[in-house]
Amino acid sequence: MTTATHQAINAVWRIESARLIAGLTRLVRDIGLAEDLAQDALLAALERWPVSGVPENPGAWLMATAKNRAIDHFRRSATLDRKLGEVSYELEAKEMAVPDFITAMDDDVGDDLLRLLFIACHPILSKEAQVALTLRLLGGLTTQEIARAFLLPEATIAQRIVRAKRTLGAAGIPFEVPREAERQSRMSSVLEVLYLIFNEGYGATAGDDLLRPALCNEALRLGRLLAELIPHEQEVHGLVALMEIQSSRTAARLSPAGDPILLLDQDRTLWDHTLICSGLASLQRAQLCAKGLGTYTLQALIAACHAQSSAPDETNWVRIVVLYDALVQLMPSPVVHLNRAVAVAMAFGPKAGLDLADPLLHEPSLASYYLLPSVRGDLLHKLGHFEEARSQFERAAALTSNTRERNFLLGRAKDCAN
Repeated sequence: MTTATHQAINAVWRIESARLIAGLTRLVRDIGLAEDLAQDALLAALERWPVSGVPENPGAWLMATAKNRAIDHFRRSATLDRKLGEVSYELEAKEMAVPDFITAMDDDVGDDLLRLLFIACHPILSKEAQVALTLRLLGGLTTQEIARAFLLPEATIAQRIVRAKRTLGAAGIPFEVPREAERQSRMSSVLEVLYLIFNEGYGATAGDDLLRPALCNEALRLGRLLAELIPHEQEVHGLVALMEIQSSRTAARLSPAGDPILLLDQDRTLWDHTLICSGLASLQRAQLCAKGLGTYTLQALIAACHAQSSAPDETNWVRIVVLYDALVQLMPSPVVHLNRAVAVAMAFGPKAGLDLADPLLHEPSLASYYLLPSVRGDLLHKLGHFEEARSQFERAAALTSNTRERNFLLGRAKDCAN
Protein backbone atom coordinates (compact mmCIF):
# COMPACT_ATOMS: atom_id res chain seq x y z
CA MET A 1 0.00 0.00 0.00
CA THR A 2 1.37 3.42 -0.90
CA THR A 3 1.86 6.02 1.80
CA ALA A 4 -0.53 8.38 0.01
CA THR A 5 -3.32 5.76 -0.09
CA HIS A 6 -2.75 4.86 3.55
CA GLN A 7 -2.96 8.52 4.55
CA ALA A 8 -6.11 8.95 2.47
CA ILE A 9 -7.78 5.97 4.18
CA ASN A 10 -6.80 7.28 7.62
CA ALA A 11 -8.21 10.70 6.76
CA VAL A 12 -11.47 9.25 5.44
CA TRP A 13 -11.85 7.09 8.54
CA ARG A 14 -11.36 10.05 10.90
CA ILE A 15 -13.98 12.02 8.98
CA GLU A 16 -16.53 9.27 8.33
CA SER A 17 -16.22 6.77 11.21
CA ALA A 18 -18.46 8.58 13.69
CA ARG A 19 -21.40 9.01 11.35
CA LEU A 20 -20.84 5.52 9.95
CA ILE A 21 -21.07 3.95 13.43
CA ALA A 22 -23.97 6.25 14.35
CA GLY A 23 -25.96 5.32 11.25
CA LEU A 24 -25.28 1.63 11.74
CA THR A 25 -26.26 1.78 15.41
CA ARG A 26 -29.62 3.20 14.41
CA LEU A 27 -30.09 0.32 11.98
CA VAL A 28 -28.85 -2.64 14.04
CA ARG A 29 -29.63 -1.25 17.53
CA ASP A 30 -26.37 -2.58 18.93
CA ILE A 31 -23.43 -0.24 19.43
CA GLY A 32 -20.89 -3.06 19.64
CA LEU A 33 -22.13 -4.70 16.45
CA ALA A 34 -22.23 -1.32 14.70
CA GLU A 35 -18.56 -0.72 15.48
CA ASP A 36 -17.65 -4.23 14.32
CA LEU A 37 -19.47 -3.65 11.01
CA ALA A 38 -17.73 -0.30 10.55
CA GLN A 39 -14.36 -1.94 11.21
CA ASP A 40 -15.21 -4.64 8.64
CA ALA A 41 -15.90 -1.92 6.10
CA LEU A 42 -12.57 -0.29 6.94
CA LEU A 43 -10.74 -3.59 6.44
CA ALA A 44 -12.44 -3.98 3.07
CA ALA A 45 -11.25 -0.49 2.12
CA LEU A 46 -7.70 -1.34 3.18
CA GLU A 47 -7.84 -4.37 0.88
CA ARG A 48 -9.51 -2.82 -2.16
CA TRP A 49 -8.68 0.88 -2.35
CA PRO A 50 -4.93 0.39 -2.91
CA VAL A 51 -5.88 -1.54 -6.07
CA SER A 52 -9.00 0.25 -7.27
CA GLY A 53 -8.22 3.70 -5.90
CA VAL A 54 -10.12 5.76 -3.33
CA PRO A 55 -13.76 6.03 -4.54
CA GLU A 56 -15.29 9.39 -5.40
CA ASN A 57 -17.60 9.19 -2.37
CA PRO A 58 -15.65 7.14 0.20
CA GLY A 59 -18.26 7.63 2.92
CA ALA A 60 -20.96 6.16 0.69
CA TRP A 61 -18.71 3.22 -0.15
CA LEU A 62 -18.04 2.47 3.51
CA MET A 63 -21.72 2.72 4.43
CA ALA A 64 -22.85 0.50 1.57
CA THR A 65 -20.20 -2.09 2.46
CA ALA A 66 -21.14 -2.03 6.14
CA LYS A 67 -24.84 -2.31 5.25
CA ASN A 68 -24.16 -5.46 3.22
CA ARG A 69 -22.10 -6.90 6.08
CA ALA A 70 -25.02 -6.21 8.43
CA ILE A 71 -27.41 -8.16 6.22
CA ASP A 72 -24.89 -11.02 5.93
CA HIS A 73 -24.51 -11.04 9.71
CA PHE A 74 -28.22 -11.39 10.35
CA ARG A 75 -28.55 -14.07 7.68
CA ARG A 76 -26.05 -16.13 9.66
CA SER A 77 -27.60 -15.41 13.05
CA ALA A 78 -30.39 -17.15 14.87
CA THR A 79 -32.42 -13.95 14.78
CA LEU A 80 -32.77 -14.07 10.99
CA ASP A 81 -36.51 -13.61 10.66
CA ARG A 82 -36.93 -10.81 13.18
CA LYS A 83 -33.70 -8.83 12.72
CA LEU A 84 -33.36 -9.24 8.99
CA GLY A 85 -36.94 -8.16 8.59
CA GLU A 86 -36.39 -5.05 10.68
CA VAL A 87 -33.14 -4.06 8.99
CA SER A 88 -34.27 -4.91 5.48
CA TYR A 89 -37.50 -2.97 5.90
CA GLU A 90 -35.67 0.20 6.99
CA LEU A 91 -32.97 -0.15 4.34
CA GLU A 92 -35.49 -0.79 1.57
CA ALA A 93 -37.64 2.11 2.70
CA LYS A 94 -34.64 4.39 2.52
CA GLU A 95 -33.55 3.09 -0.87
CA MET A 96 -37.06 3.37 -2.32
CA ALA A 97 -37.55 6.90 -1.01
CA VAL A 98 -34.21 8.20 -2.30
CA PRO A 99 -32.17 6.59 -5.09
CA ASP A 100 -28.92 7.40 -3.27
CA PHE A 101 -28.91 5.44 0.00
CA ILE A 102 -26.20 7.65 1.53
CA THR A 103 -28.15 10.79 0.75
CA ALA A 104 -30.97 9.32 2.79
CA MET A 105 -28.60 8.42 5.59
CA ASP A 106 -27.27 11.99 5.58
CA ASP A 107 -30.77 13.25 6.38
CA ASP A 108 -30.45 11.63 9.80
CA VAL A 109 -26.72 12.03 10.37
CA GLY A 110 -27.08 14.92 12.82
CA ASP A 111 -29.58 13.06 14.99
CA ASP A 112 -27.53 9.87 14.76
CA LEU A 113 -24.33 11.57 15.90
CA LEU A 114 -26.16 13.24 18.75
CA ARG A 115 -27.64 9.92 19.85
CA LEU A 116 -24.22 8.28 19.68
CA LEU A 117 -22.63 11.01 21.80
CA PHE A 118 -25.33 10.71 24.46
CA ILE A 119 -24.91 6.93 24.53
CA ALA A 120 -21.11 7.08 24.79
CA CYS A 121 -21.47 9.50 27.72
CA HIS A 122 -24.32 7.65 29.43
CA PRO A 123 -24.15 8.02 33.24
CA ILE A 124 -24.40 4.26 33.65
CA LEU A 125 -20.71 4.20 32.62
CA SER A 126 -17.75 5.40 34.66
CA LYS A 127 -16.11 8.66 33.56
CA GLU A 128 -13.04 6.71 32.41
CA ALA A 129 -15.22 4.47 30.26
CA GLN A 130 -17.16 7.44 28.86
CA VAL A 131 -13.93 9.15 27.80
CA ALA A 132 -12.51 6.03 26.15
CA LEU A 133 -15.77 5.19 24.35
CA THR A 134 -16.25 8.77 23.14
CA LEU A 135 -12.76 8.91 21.67
CA ARG A 136 -13.20 5.50 20.07
CA LEU A 137 -16.67 5.94 18.58
CA LEU A 138 -16.79 9.66 17.80
CA GLY A 139 -13.10 10.47 17.53
CA GLY A 140 -12.18 7.51 15.37
CA LEU A 141 -9.08 6.90 17.52
CA THR A 142 -7.69 3.40 17.81
CA THR A 143 -7.33 1.73 21.18
CA GLN A 144 -3.57 2.16 20.86
CA GLU A 145 -3.91 5.90 20.20
CA ILE A 146 -6.18 6.40 23.21
CA ALA A 147 -3.83 4.40 25.45
CA ARG A 148 -0.85 6.44 24.24
CA ALA A 149 -2.68 9.71 24.85
CA PHE A 150 -3.45 8.79 28.46
CA LEU A 151 -0.20 6.88 29.08
CA LEU A 152 -2.09 3.73 29.98
CA PRO A 153 -1.59 0.12 28.84
CA GLU A 154 -3.46 -0.66 25.65
CA ALA A 155 -5.09 -3.64 27.38
CA THR A 156 -6.57 -1.31 30.03
CA ILE A 157 -8.22 0.92 27.43
CA ALA A 158 -9.43 -2.08 25.42
CA GLN A 159 -10.99 -3.56 28.55
CA ARG A 160 -12.75 -0.28 29.36
CA ILE A 161 -14.23 -0.08 25.88
CA VAL A 162 -15.38 -3.71 25.82
CA ARG A 163 -16.95 -3.44 29.27
CA ALA A 164 -18.65 -0.17 28.35
CA LYS A 165 -20.27 -1.69 25.28
CA ARG A 166 -21.35 -4.76 27.27
CA THR A 167 -22.82 -2.55 29.99
CA LEU A 168 -24.80 -0.52 27.49
CA GLY A 169 -26.01 -3.66 25.74
CA ALA A 170 -27.03 -5.40 28.96
CA ALA A 171 -28.90 -2.32 30.17
CA GLY A 172 -30.80 -2.06 26.88
CA ILE A 173 -30.01 1.65 26.52
CA PRO A 174 -32.20 2.98 23.68
CA PHE A 175 -30.53 4.69 20.74
CA GLU A 176 -32.13 8.07 21.26
CA VAL A 177 -31.54 11.58 22.52
CA PRO A 178 -32.96 11.68 26.06
CA ARG A 179 -36.23 13.47 26.64
CA GLU A 180 -36.22 16.98 28.06
CA ALA A 181 -36.83 15.73 31.60
CA GLU A 182 -33.45 13.99 31.74
CA ARG A 183 -31.63 15.85 28.98
CA GLN A 184 -29.99 18.45 31.22
CA SER A 185 -28.42 15.89 33.56
CA ARG A 186 -27.25 13.85 30.58
CA MET A 187 -25.97 17.00 28.85
CA SER A 188 -23.81 17.84 31.85
CA SER A 189 -22.23 14.39 31.57
CA VAL A 190 -21.49 14.90 27.86
CA LEU A 191 -19.90 18.30 28.47
CA GLU A 192 -17.88 17.00 31.41
CA VAL A 193 -16.44 14.19 29.28
CA LEU A 194 -15.43 16.60 26.52
CA TYR A 195 -13.76 18.91 29.03
CA LEU A 196 -11.97 15.99 30.70
CA ILE A 197 -10.53 15.05 27.30
CA PHE A 198 -9.53 18.66 26.66
CA ASN A 199 -7.90 19.14 30.07
CA GLU A 200 -5.82 15.99 29.73
CA GLY A 201 -4.43 17.44 26.53
CA TYR A 202 -4.06 20.97 27.94
CA GLY A 203 -2.15 19.90 31.04
CA ALA A 204 -1.14 16.24 30.95
CA THR A 205 -1.36 14.65 34.39
CA ALA A 206 1.57 12.32 33.76
CA GLY A 207 4.45 11.61 31.41
CA ASP A 208 7.22 13.67 29.87
CA ASP A 209 5.12 16.13 27.84
CA LEU A 210 3.07 18.94 29.33
CA LEU A 211 0.76 19.24 26.32
CA ARG A 212 -1.02 16.68 24.17
CA PRO A 213 -2.53 18.85 21.42
CA ALA A 214 -4.27 15.92 19.72
CA LEU A 215 -6.60 15.50 22.70
CA CYS A 216 -7.34 19.24 22.84
CA ASN A 217 -8.12 19.26 19.13
CA GLU A 218 -10.38 16.22 19.41
CA ALA A 219 -12.35 17.68 22.32
CA LEU A 220 -12.72 20.97 20.47
CA ARG A 221 -13.86 19.20 17.28
CA LEU A 222 -16.52 17.25 19.19
CA GLY A 223 -17.58 20.38 21.07
CA ARG A 224 -18.07 22.29 17.82
CA LEU A 225 -20.03 19.34 16.41
CA LEU A 226 -22.28 19.36 19.47
CA ALA A 227 -22.79 23.13 19.12
CA GLU A 228 -23.97 22.58 15.54
CA LEU A 229 -26.34 19.82 16.58
CA ILE A 230 -27.78 21.70 19.59
CA PRO A 231 -27.41 25.39 18.67
CA HIS A 232 -29.67 26.72 21.45
CA GLU A 233 -27.83 25.12 24.40
CA GLN A 234 -25.90 27.86 26.22
CA GLU A 235 -23.34 25.69 27.99
CA VAL A 236 -22.32 23.92 24.78
CA HIS A 237 -21.29 27.27 23.30
CA GLY A 238 -19.74 28.23 26.63
CA LEU A 239 -17.55 25.12 26.65
CA VAL A 240 -16.52 25.62 23.01
CA ALA A 241 -15.60 29.23 23.81
CA LEU A 242 -13.56 28.13 26.83
CA MET A 243 -11.66 25.49 24.85
CA GLU A 244 -11.02 27.84 21.93
CA ILE A 245 -9.66 30.64 24.11
CA GLN A 246 -7.50 28.29 26.17
CA SER A 247 -6.20 26.61 23.00
CA SER A 248 -5.17 30.01 21.65
CA ARG A 249 -2.28 30.08 24.15
CA THR A 250 -0.69 26.80 23.08
CA ALA A 251 2.27 28.25 21.17
CA ALA A 252 3.21 30.47 24.14
CA ARG A 253 2.88 27.91 26.93
CA LEU A 254 6.18 26.09 26.45
CA SER A 255 9.79 27.19 26.17
CA PRO A 256 11.93 25.89 23.27
CA ALA A 257 13.09 23.18 25.67
CA GLY A 258 9.49 22.14 26.38
CA ASP A 259 9.30 23.64 29.88
CA PRO A 260 6.08 25.36 31.06
CA ILE A 261 5.72 29.14 30.90
CA LEU A 262 3.26 30.68 33.35
CA LEU A 263 0.35 32.72 31.98
CA LEU A 264 1.76 36.03 33.22
CA ASP A 265 5.14 35.32 31.60
CA GLN A 266 3.84 34.26 28.19
CA ASP A 267 4.61 36.14 24.99
CA ARG A 268 1.10 37.21 24.06
CA THR A 269 2.06 37.93 20.47
CA LEU A 270 2.26 34.14 20.09
CA TRP A 271 -1.37 33.68 21.07
CA ASP A 272 -3.58 32.55 18.21
CA HIS A 273 -5.87 35.51 17.60
CA THR A 274 -8.02 33.60 15.11
CA LEU A 275 -8.91 31.15 17.89
CA ILE A 276 -9.47 34.04 20.30
CA CYS A 277 -11.91 35.69 17.87
CA SER A 278 -13.68 32.37 17.36
CA GLY A 279 -13.87 31.87 21.12
CA LEU A 280 -15.30 35.33 21.69
CA ALA A 281 -17.92 34.67 19.00
CA SER A 282 -18.85 31.36 20.69
CA LEU A 283 -19.04 33.22 23.99
CA GLN A 284 -21.40 35.77 22.49
CA ARG A 285 -23.64 32.96 21.21
CA ALA A 286 -23.65 31.45 24.70
CA GLN A 287 -24.71 34.72 26.30
CA LEU A 288 -27.56 35.11 23.81
CA CYS A 289 -29.00 31.67 24.63
CA ALA A 290 -30.21 32.37 28.17
CA LYS A 291 -30.44 35.02 30.85
CA GLY A 292 -28.32 33.23 33.46
CA LEU A 293 -24.74 32.09 33.02
CA GLY A 294 -23.59 28.49 33.43
CA THR A 295 -20.27 27.25 34.76
CA TYR A 296 -18.56 26.81 31.38
CA THR A 297 -19.77 30.21 30.18
CA LEU A 298 -18.44 31.86 33.34
CA GLN A 299 -15.07 30.16 32.91
CA ALA A 300 -15.02 31.31 29.29
CA LEU A 301 -15.70 34.88 30.42
CA ILE A 302 -12.72 34.62 32.78
CA ALA A 303 -10.52 33.29 29.97
CA ALA A 304 -11.75 36.14 27.75
CA CYS A 305 -10.49 38.69 30.30
CA HIS A 306 -6.98 37.33 29.75
CA ALA A 307 -7.38 36.99 25.98
CA GLN A 308 -8.45 40.61 25.58
CA SER A 309 -5.53 41.98 27.61
CA SER A 310 -2.36 42.76 25.66
CA ALA A 311 -0.25 42.64 28.84
CA PRO A 312 -0.62 41.11 32.34
CA ASP A 313 -0.86 44.50 34.06
CA GLU A 314 -3.79 45.42 31.79
CA THR A 315 -5.87 42.46 32.95
CA ASN A 316 -9.07 43.40 34.76
CA TRP A 317 -8.46 41.26 37.84
CA VAL A 318 -11.31 42.83 39.78
CA ARG A 319 -13.76 41.66 37.09
CA ILE A 320 -12.18 38.20 37.22
CA VAL A 321 -12.77 38.08 40.99
CA VAL A 322 -16.43 39.05 40.43
CA LEU A 323 -16.78 36.27 37.84
CA TYR A 324 -15.22 33.79 40.27
CA ASP A 325 -17.68 34.94 42.94
CA ALA A 326 -20.49 33.96 40.56
CA LEU A 327 -18.76 30.67 39.66
CA VAL A 328 -18.35 29.74 43.33
CA GLN A 329 -22.12 30.08 43.77
CA LEU A 330 -22.74 27.54 40.99
CA MET A 331 -19.73 25.29 41.55
CA PRO A 332 -18.38 25.67 45.11
CA SER A 333 -15.57 23.17 44.65
CA PRO A 334 -12.22 23.55 46.48
CA VAL A 335 -10.43 23.93 43.12
CA VAL A 336 -12.66 26.88 42.17
CA HIS A 337 -11.98 28.44 45.58
CA LEU A 338 -8.24 28.02 44.96
CA ASN A 339 -8.50 29.68 41.55
CA ARG A 340 -10.48 32.50 43.13
CA ALA A 341 -7.71 32.94 45.72
CA VAL A 342 -5.21 33.45 42.89
CA ALA A 343 -7.45 36.08 41.29
CA VAL A 344 -7.89 37.84 44.64
CA ALA A 345 -4.10 37.86 45.09
CA MET A 346 -3.67 39.52 41.70
CA ALA A 347 -6.40 42.07 42.39
CA PHE A 348 -5.75 42.87 46.05
CA GLY A 349 -2.27 41.56 46.87
CA PRO A 350 -0.61 38.23 47.77
CA LYS A 351 -1.59 38.43 51.47
CA ALA A 352 -5.30 38.57 50.58
CA GLY A 353 -4.87 35.57 48.31
CA LEU A 354 -2.90 33.58 50.88
CA ASP A 355 -5.57 34.20 53.51
CA LEU A 356 -8.02 32.45 51.19
CA ALA A 357 -5.66 29.65 50.14
CA ASP A 358 -4.50 28.66 53.65
CA PRO A 359 -7.88 27.26 54.84
CA LEU A 360 -7.86 24.93 51.83
CA LEU A 361 -5.00 23.02 53.47
CA HIS A 362 -7.68 21.30 55.57
CA GLU A 363 -9.68 20.24 52.51
CA PRO A 364 -9.27 16.43 52.10
CA SER A 365 -9.93 16.50 48.35
CA LEU A 366 -6.88 18.77 47.85
CA ALA A 367 -4.50 16.70 49.97
CA SER A 368 -2.71 15.37 46.88
CA TYR A 369 -3.48 18.27 44.53
CA TYR A 370 -0.11 19.69 43.54
CA LEU A 371 -1.45 23.12 42.55
CA LEU A 372 -2.39 24.01 46.15
CA PRO A 373 1.22 24.01 47.44
CA SER A 374 2.30 25.49 44.10
CA VAL A 375 -0.04 28.46 44.55
CA ARG A 376 0.91 28.88 48.21
CA GLY A 377 4.60 28.73 47.27
CA ASP A 378 4.11 31.50 44.72
CA LEU A 379 2.24 33.74 47.16
CA LEU A 380 4.74 33.10 49.96
CA HIS A 381 7.58 33.94 47.58
CA LYS A 382 5.92 37.24 46.66
CA LEU A 383 5.61 38.03 50.38
CA GLY A 384 9.33 37.35 50.90
CA HIS A 385 8.86 34.13 52.90
CA PHE A 386 11.41 32.24 50.81
CA GLU A 387 12.05 29.23 53.05
CA GLU A 388 8.35 28.47 53.38
CA ALA A 389 7.94 29.00 49.64
CA ARG A 390 10.76 26.56 48.89
CA SER A 391 9.10 23.91 51.05
CA GLN A 392 5.79 24.39 49.23
CA PHE A 393 7.36 24.14 45.77
CA GLU A 394 9.16 20.94 46.77
CA ARG A 395 5.89 19.47 48.06
CA ALA A 396 4.13 20.42 44.82
CA ALA A 397 6.92 18.78 42.80
CA ALA A 398 6.54 15.58 44.82
CA LEU A 399 2.79 15.48 44.12
CA THR A 400 2.81 15.89 40.33
CA SER A 401 3.33 12.96 37.97
CA ASN A 402 4.27 15.15 35.02
CA THR A 403 8.02 15.32 34.46
CA ARG A 404 8.04 18.82 32.95
CA GLU A 405 5.89 20.22 35.74
CA ARG A 406 8.03 18.55 38.40
CA ASN A 407 11.27 19.97 36.98
CA PHE A 408 9.70 23.43 36.75
CA LEU A 409 8.60 23.35 40.40
CA LEU A 410 11.98 22.08 41.58
CA GLY A 411 13.54 24.97 39.69
CA ARG A 412 11.32 27.42 41.54
CA ALA A 413 12.26 25.79 44.83
CA LYS A 414 15.94 26.17 43.98
CA ASP A 415 15.43 29.84 43.16
CA CYS A 416 14.01 30.37 46.65
CA ALA A 417 17.25 29.13 48.20
CA ASN A 418 19.44 31.53 46.18
